[in-house]
Amino acid sequence: MGYLLVKNGSITDENGSRRADILIEDSRIAAVESSIAPDSLSGKTRVLDATGLIVLPGLIDAHTHFHLVSRGTVTADGFGSGSRVAAYGGVTTVVDFADHNKGMNLVDSAQYRMQEMKGGMAIDYSLHQGVYGHGYNPDIPSQLEKLKEMGIRTLKIFTTYRDTGYLLDDPEKLSELFRHAGRLGMLVTAHCEYNPMIEEISANWTGTFLPRDHADLRPAEAEARAIEFYGTCAMKEDCPLYVVHVSSEAGLNAIRKLRKQGAVIYAETTPTYLFLDRSKLEGPDGSLYVMTPALRTKQDNLALQDAVMNGEFQVVATDHCTFTKEQKLANPDVRRTYPGVPGTEEMFLLLNTLREKNPGRLEMKDLVSLMCVNPARLFGLYPQKGSFQEGTDADLVLFDPNVKRVLDDSNVHTNAMYTPYRGFEVSGEIRMTVLRGKVILENGNYSGREGEGLFIRQS
Repeated sequence: MGYLLVKNGSITDENGSRRADILIEDSRIAAVESSIAPDSLSGKTRVLDATGLIVLPGLIDAHTHFHLVSRGTVTADGFGSGSRVAAYGGVTTVVDFADHNKGMNLVDSAQYRMQEMKGGMAIDYSLHQGVYGHGYNPDIPSQLEKLKEMGIRTLKIFTTYRDTGYLLDDPEKLSELFRHAGRLGMLVTAHCEYNPMIEEISANWTGTFLPRDHADLRPAEAEARAIEFYGTCAMKEDCPLYVVHVSSEAGLNAIRKLRKQGAVIYAETTPTYLFLDRSKLEGPDGSLYVMTPALRTKQDNLALQDAVMNGEFQVVATDHCTFTKEQKLANPDVRRTYPGVPGTEEMFLLLNTLREKNPGRLEMKDLVSLMCVNPARLFGLYPQKGSFQEGTDADLVLFDPNVKRVLDDSNVHTNAMYTPYRGFEVSGEIRMTVLRGKVILENGNYSGREGEGLFIRQS
């Protein structure tokens, strides 16, 4: 029997911070007490001195795309490298996506993705299952029940991308999906860009299709319209809606309006929309910053930051979807540019820096809520993930708040080989990442092993 004893750290959860020790026995948290003496333990014990460090539950990135096959290529970060990037960011669990594959039903699509991930993931993972327009059929309700039995109770729909078959916009089908999801206690998540508006803009567009045009081709108003439409559909069926990667003040205002009307809307945003603006799309490397939704204005950044600090967002995740510089810069036509950027490694450091710059408005316990507790609860992983409860998975992070560094392409670990936050000074450093009692990152050295990540059922 082996023990790992974390001593003298500032243990921080959603309720606040306290000085305490954590005892880990094998893969589980055995005790959290004010003081635990190493000589009181009967087995082999490794003691980690966390003096001066903040001890957090393992972070959860609730929105990743590892090894995503798209447009004839595959993302730079696969399951192994995605796990590595996550560990450097203090992330011990991701909620990735299973596409609704053509020619497969939802259950087969989920099983296919789970089998893909099984041999490559070095951290734990769960799944959102896509429900796409091309494969929607009368058997969907029974498929949802089977998905829930498999441990998948979150769904993903798209409000755009007609050309790929992702778009689900038929009111009757949407009503049916929301009705049965609500009945089963499943959560529908939505990528919100109003397709009729985007198609109309594209049809009447007489300008160029360069990166700088991206935000005008896919404007904030399209996000707001989609949130209003899909949120209203969900509300009519008494089903909550989770809006992924909210990018704009207009989208945020649409969520506020729906909430006032009684809708249950959970909101997620990402560091890209908190800290990057559309000026990044200018210049020769603008393609590196192409993502959907598009980057917005600095005013949008500030509005979303304010909403994070006001508690209007439940989750901060990343939409980590990476392509190399060569892939991103291969075609300057934004209709052909691979959309997506890295982010899992930088997520916590960026949010902690926002916290430091806004004392009294954002506390460390709030970061734990946004990136540990809330995603775990919303996606059925709590308390196994996102907590320090005895008997739960011993996932934790030792964080040094006293380090400052400047993010650069040379000091991140993604296979994309760049960071969109180049030049950002960030506060803090992940000193150690522990997954189910095993140290997988220590003082900059990664030791995670592909195939050791486990699928975590959503309950």
